[in-house]
Amino acid sequence: MAHEPKDYGHLKGSLKGLSDSQLEQHFTLYKGYVAKLNEIEARLAETANTAPNYSFNDYSELKRREAVAFNGSFLHELYFENLGHDNTVAPELQSALDARGGLEKIIADLKAAALCGPGWALLTHNRRDGKLHTYFIAEHHLGLPIEQELLIVLDSWEHAFMVDYGIKRPDYLSAFMENIKWSEVSRRFIYARR
Repeated sequence: MAHEPKDYGHLKGSLKGLSDSQLEQHFTLYKGYVAKLNEIEARLAETANTAPNYSFNDYSELKRREAVAFNGSFLHELYFENLGHDNTVAPELQSALDARGGLEKIIADLKAAALCGPGWALLTHNRRDGKLHTYFIAEHHLGLPIEQELLIVLDSWEHAFMVDYGIKRPDYLSAFMENIKWSEVSRRFIYARR
């Protein structure tokens, strides 16, 4: 069954500091990941898995790239879904934020993670220790920490901000933080704790 890209057009005109042009570029890139995921899955269904190896094999190459398209698709969906400014922080999430130094500290940590380079900054709920953590991952298929529920997904690749901010990543990060949909982050946190 093919994956269908979701429509995030409702975000246009509603975000502070992110233009419709910037969003359209980002939506196009996201749709490309979904298309590539569908292509890889279709090819995997037809490719023999009888001789995989490290050097080269069609099946091996498809499996190596599958996580790129999969995570590229779904990290973007989580990113778009946690946009749409509101201040609705559930009491359970507020307690978890307070336990890690408060909202301002978490936001500062998330911004700092995003400045580590092009890639993704994440706020997660760790299923092992029950605490909130921030992470930086340079590529969506490498370094994604296990045992984590993703609460905030921040795309810090240039394609997320170049139209509006050029090379001014810190300005984009400030705009992103103003656009966090805390009701969605709260929903993810409550779901993660169940």
